[in-house]
Amino acid sequence: MESLTIRRPDDWHLHLRDGVMLDVVAPLSRHFGRAIVMPNLVPPVVTKAQAEAYRDRIRSAGFARPLMTLYLTETTDPQDVVAAHRDGVITAVKLYPAGATTNSASGVRDFEAVRPVLAAMEEYGVPLCLHGEVTAAEIDIFDREAAFLDQRLDPLRRAHPALKLTLEHVTTEEAVAYVCENGLGATITPQHLMSDRNDMLAGGMRPHFYCLPILKRRKHREALRRAATTRSEFFLGTDSAPHPQHAKEACVCAAGCFTAPHALALYATVFEEEGALDAFEAFASLNGPRHYGLPPNDDTITLVRDEALSLPDRHGDDPRVVPFDPGRPIHWHVQEQT
Repeated sequence: MESLTIRRPDDWHLHLRDGVMLDVVAPLSRHFGRAIVMPNLVPPVVTKAQAEAYRDRIRSAGFARPLMTLYLTETTDPQDVVAAHRDGVITAVKLYPAGATTNSASGVRDFEAVRPVLAAMEEYGVPLCLHGEVTAAEIDIFDREAAFLDQRLDPLRRAHPALKLTLEHVTTEEAVAYVCENGLGATITPQHLMSDRNDMLAGGMRPHFYCLPILKRRKHREALRRAATTRSEFFLGTDSAPHPQHAKEACVCAAGCFTAPHALALYATVFEEEGALDAFEAFASLNGPRHYGLPPNDDTITLVRDEALSLPDRHGDDPRVVPFDPGRPIHWHVQEQT
């Protein structure tokens, strides 16, 4: 197959940051129709008014159709959440366990403290997006997603069985099985489909492969590939997370892979390798809208297979952001509209 035309995809997990970084990265997600935008700014987006203001900044920076989220804290006002969703300001609420990832210090430590918010969300149909990791220091970083399923997600589902859940950036065969067995929705990133922990660590630490949840063993990557190419519960969510180059290439480097500008080429490469390009439109363009109760996009994009994609060594100058490079040729390109 030398070309592939599909309905325009959406990104169901995207970091756009704010300020100068927002101006750099927002236009680079132009191939996506809509995107669920993460609220983990400093300070985080925790109220309806803050989400409206951030939405306006995103549109001004060059991304036209952001789907906003609120950052769940232990002091979040349930009525504000319900009003924000009712009025179309937000699409979902994001739960970060405190300390799980970038700018998550304001996240949830005591799950009992957020029961009133979760109950209101359950009653009024407000979706919850989950960063699915525990943060206890005694649990190995490679086991934190699997532990979350037992320690946090099972109790949450029992207490709020009607709450609509999205388990974001799944990375393990345990998470794949859990999603399939319990009827959840889940996003998968391009880096977790393309790479495993050997790619990050063997022969030297590669900081631009470092993200949270961290890359896992090859068997987990293979489980993700089977899920992405065969199951309707899974859909595209890049978790594209830009950081300045100096923050990535540091003694204690920031977590996140910046993939948005070439994410569709990365995903298409995975589906080609799996002999599943005929399933790519469902993963990229249909499963996500179905999960969130939204219509697919009406317009289309075309990807073409050609000479290897030449990735730039950076985007922007101040800040300078280095894109994720999987370390092998990528032959798919998004055909630009003329």
